[in-house]
Amino acid sequence: MTASDGWRRLSGRSLWASAVKSLALVAGATAGLVRFLTGRDWPVGGVVAVCAGAAVLIVAAVVAYDVLRLRATRWRLTPDRLELRSGITTRQHRSIPRDRVRSVDLRADPVNRVFGLTVVKVGTGEHAADGSELALDPLDRHEAEALRRTLLRQETAEETGDGPPLAELRWSWIRYAPLSVWTFTGAAVLLGALFKALGSFGVKSFATRLATGLWEWVVAQPLLAVPLLLAANLAVGVLGSVLLFAEAWGRYRLDREPGRLRLRRGLLTTRSLTLEERRLRGVELGEPLLLRLGGAARVRTIATGLGRKPDDETEDAAALTPPVPRALALRIAARVSGAGLPPLVPHPPAARRRRVVKAVVAAAVAVAAAVAAAAWPWPGVWVGNWVWVVPVVVAGYGLWLAVASAASLGHALGARHLVTRRGAVVRRTIALDRRGIAGWTVTESFFQRRSGLLTVTATTGAGRGHYEVVDVGRGEGLELAARAVPGLLEPFLARERQLREKQ
Repeated sequence: MTASDGWRRLSGRSLWASAVKSLALVAGATAGLVRFLTGRDWPVGGVVAVCAGAAVLIVAAVVAYDVLRLRATRWRLTPDRLELRSGITTRQHRSIPRDRVRSVDLRADPVNRVFGLTVVKVGTGEHAADGSELALDPLDRHEAEALRRTLLRQETAEETGDGPPLAELRWSWIRYAPLSVWTFTGAAVLLGALFKALGSFGVKSFATRLATGLWEWVVAQPLLAVPLLLAANLAVGVLGSVLLFAEAWGRYRLDREPGRLRLRRGLLTTRSLTLEERRLRGVELGEPLLLRLGGAARVRTIATGLGRKPDDETEDAAALTPPVPRALALRIAARVSGAGLPPLVPHPPAARRRRVVKAVVAAAVAVAAAVAAAAWPWPGVWVGNWVWVVPVVVAGYGLWLAVASAASLGHALGARHLVTRRGAVVRRTIALDRRGIAGWTVTESFFQRRSGLLTVTATTGAGRGHYEVVDVGRGEGLELAARAVPGLLEPFLARERQLREKQ
C-alpha cells in the first residue's frame, strides 16, 4: 500500500496513550498479586519484584497490541467515500459514501487530550447498532477537526463567521443538578461499589466489620444515627450530582452552523457533535418531577439515527441541553425547531375519569390484600397496624398520579409540528415535524371505546420511532391525524364513514 493510494495511518501517539491507560490494568493486577502473595508469606522484596514484572508485561502487551492495530489500520478520504481498513486477524474494509454523512462526533478523554488525540465517529443517519458508524481511533486533534469540516462541506470559522450561540453554559444551572433521584440513591450505590471493591482488594473482612459496627450503632441510637445517615447520604448525592454536571456539561455551547447544529461540551472528556438540520424531525422537552418542581427542563432532539448509544456508551446522544430554566428550554426548543409551541388543547374529562377509576381499583385491591393479610393466621409472624400503610400509600400515590397525568395531557397542531404532551413522573412535550410522519396507528381499547376515547400514534423514522396522542376524543383524534398529514388518513376515514352508513 503506497502513499499515492491516499491511505493514511492513525496517529502514532496512540501508543503513548495506550501505555498510560494500561496503568488501570496494572493497578488491578497488582492488587490481586499482593493479596495472593502476602497470603503465602512472600517477602516484601519478592512481592515488589513480581508486581513490577507483571506491570512491565501488561504495559508491553497493551502497547504491542496497539502497534499491531495501528499497522493493520488505514483510512482514506476520496472525492466520493470515506474508507477504513482494519483488523489484525480478520480484515475488514468499511466505507461510507460522503453524500450520506449526517453527523461527525469528536471525542477526547483526558488521556487523549494530553497527547493531542481525538476519536472521530462518522454517522450516516442510521442507528449505530446497524453498522452505519465508522470510527477513526484516534487522529491528531487538528486532523480530526479538518476531517469534520471536509465531510460536512463546511468552511473555516473565518469564512462562515462566528455568530452568537443558541445556548451557552451558565454555571448558575448547576443548581438543578441535585434535582435527580440519584441525589438520594447515589451514596448507597457508591457504598455498595466501595464494599465490593474492598472485597476484591482483600480487605473484605475489614469492610464487613465496618458495616456490622455501623449497623449496631444505628440499632443502638436510631434517633441520632438515622438522621445523620440520611444527611450524609444527601450530602454525598448532592456533591456527586454537582461533579457529574460539571464534568459532563462544562464548556457547553450549542451553535447553529450553515445547515447544521454543533454541540460541544465536557470538562474532562470533551465531545463535539455536529448534526445536519435536515435530519431533525422535532424536539422533546423533558420535565422529570423534581426538575419540574424546580422550574427546569431538558431539551432533546428528535433526529434520525440518534438515541442511546449501544454497548459501553450509556449517555444520551440526543441531549441538546443540561437542565436549564423551563422558559429558556422553551426558547431553545423553538429556535432549534424553527417554530414555537402552540397552546395545547386539553383532553376530554373522560380521560381524567379513566385514570381516577384505575387509581380507585388499585386502592381497592390493596385494601383487599391488607384485609387478607390481617385476617390470615401467620404462624410466628406479627402482623400489626403497619399492614394498612400499604393501601394508604397506594391510594394516595394512585390518586396523585391520576390527577397529575390527566393534567399533563394535551395536544396541538402548529404550522409545522404536531405537539403532544403526557406524563406525571416524567412529563414529556413532543414537537414532531409533520413532514417526518410516515404513518398513523389508531388504537381503541374496550374501555376507551366505552368512554369515547382513542390513542393516535404517529410513526416516524426518528427518535423512538413512534409518538402517541393518548386518550383523545374519538372525533378530535381522527381529525387531528387527518389535518396533520393531509391525504394519509383519508382512505381510512372514508371506509369508516361507509361502514357507519351501512349500519
